[in-house]
Amino acid sequence: MSIVEVIKYNGGPDVFAWKYPSEELGTWTQLIVNESQQAIILKGGKVLDVFESGRHTLDTGNIPLLNKIVNLPFGGRSPFTAEVWYVNKVYSLDIKWGTSSPIQIQDPKYGVFVPVRSNGMFGIQIEDSKKFLIKLVGTLSMFDKSSLVKYFRGLYVTKVKDAVSSYLIHKQVSVLEINAYIDEISNYMMERIEPTLSEYGIKLVNFYVNDISVPEDDTAVIKLKDALAKRAEMNIIGYNYEQERSFDTLEGAAKNTNSSGSNIMGAGMGLGMGVGLGGAFGGAFGNVSKEINTKASINKRECPKCHSQLDINQRFCGACGYDIETKVDKEKAKILCCKCGCELTIKTKFCPECGKKYNPCKECGADMPIDSKICPSCGHELPRKCPKCGAMISKKVKFCSECGESLANKCPKCNSIIEGTPKFCPECGNNLC
Repeated sequence: MSIVEVIKYNGGPDVFAWKYPSEELGTWTQLIVNESQQAIILKGGKVLDVFESGRHTLDTGNIPLLNKIVNLPFGGRSPFTAEVWYVNKVYSLDIKWGTSSPIQIQDPKYGVFVPVRSNGMFGIQIEDSKKFLIKLVGTLSMFDKSSLVKYFRGLYVTKVKDAVSSYLIHKQVSVLEINAYIDEISNYMMERIEPTLSEYGIKLVNFYVNDISVPEDDTAVIKLKDALAKRAEMNIIGYNYEQERSFDTLEGAAKNTNSSGSNIMGAGMGLGMGVGLGGAFGGAFGNVSKEINTKASINKRECPKCHSQLDINQRFCGACGYDIETKVDKEKAKILCCKCGCELTIKTKFCPECGKKYNPCKECGADMPIDSKICPSCGHELPRKCPKCGAMISKKVKFCSECGESLANKCPKCNSIIEGTPKFCPECGNNLC
């Protein structure tokens, strides 16, 4: 084979490392290195020298190690064999990446497993030519963009799965909403991929996630989108899923020809059937049942003291003996401060003796302690807030009249489930009496 006299780069534009095809060199050979390139000469698997851009003559002056490994019997013009590699150090900013197969991720908001695909671009620069050539290129004759993407596919796929999963869990967002965090995910992945690439002499310039998508034909995705569309429809119309199921059950029971002819009785039987299906719809059925009973008991009224149900013509309460027709003249009634006994009026805001704020009972106007739940004068019980919607409701009521939330066997303060009939909540210590 003839001795090569001039060596220059003849690789493609997307090549990071290119090996000159001939290894027959001489100490008079001219080496041409372009801008943004480095040339590396190897012999016996060891790097002899690295050349920057320019025109170089391969002699003992430029390569001192040749004196030890090359026989020079011809006055410095000796032939020898060696490998010449060109490494392009120009910025490459259009390297595309993508997940070849969907990644199964559990949606933290809805609990379903959804396949996720992702793609994007990143840019690199070869920062350390010797490290890049020795650790990554090895015995290959060329190393281009496709080789880089193939070598590091496992790295970015793992980081994509880790980044998306971390954001779904920490941000508590759905997979369908993850595209709102693409910039943060891109920065997150760049911080974690950069150290690995630097081990091979590669500088990661940027990393972009262009899209995170889910297959439209996946069964779990179709069901999830249908459910979200249904919820949006309910929010627009103004009802929830439990109420819809209640309406469907009542409609079916009302159409049942085997039930009583009365609409109320038919609805009641439908409610009984619904309750047997499980406790999930108990609150909604109880709310509807209460509304039906209210319509059916228009000739009833409530005792203002103990909230027992009385006939419309009944004067005295059969439970507490309270006179329903008793009317208290709040303006003439004598009001005493519950703390110091000083006499107050209904226009008083603070006690003139002890400074306590006047806390009037809505029924009789008597002053009550600030944290009191029952008026010490007339026994009127103050309303409480519904733990679900915040509406003010009577303490005796078992279902909220606004949202249908079940209030039976729940602490009115912390909404925890109460077993048995304790006097105090085992969770927060609230007085249940």
